[in-house]
Amino acid sequence: MLDTVSINAQRYSLRKLEAEDTTALFATLSSEKECRFLSRAPFDSHAELHSWLMDADWNGRSWVAIDKSNSAIVGRFVAIPTNDPYVTEVGYITVSDRQGEGIAGECTAALISYLFEQEKSRRVFAEIDTNNLASIALAERLGFKREACLREHERTHIGICDILIYGLLRREWTGLADTRLI
Repeated sequence: MLDTVSINAQRYSLRKLEAEDTTALFATLSSEKECRFLSRAPFDSHAELHSWLMDADWNGRSWVAIDKSNSAIVGRFVAIPTNDPYVTEVGYITVSDRQGEGIAGECTAALISYLFEQEKSRRVFAEIDTNNLASIALAERLGFKREACLREHERTHIGICDILIYGLLRREWTGLADTRLI
């Protein structure tokens, strides 16, 4: 497995998720509203969230975004490997009281830059619930292209959901050099 290195963005830094970060993420990940687009239901306890975040069998990497101005944890970002070492799935969630500040855009852009430039990924993609309009808009602002709609693809805590696949190629990202911080 690849290392979860620190990544720098303009207003935020991304560092490896640590066990004590559970407390800062709990308010968001225990909320029905904030978890409506996750594949699982909101967490009932700190212990349950801690177990999920620290699952040693999970094959992905997880970062928290830290606000440089006050050291607050403002989001969680993930990179999940596929069968191809040059293709990576990304995911993101901003803590509920900081949404709308551009955190997901800036931090996801920094993560994508790292994946393309340092790890030489050829392609990154995101799976997005068709009803998650904010996430769709973010992917499109970052230059992702809608590649597919997988109908009735995923069973979640709210039922059967349609999923959109958004992909971005390294050669497409290069053209966004001046607009990476969204």
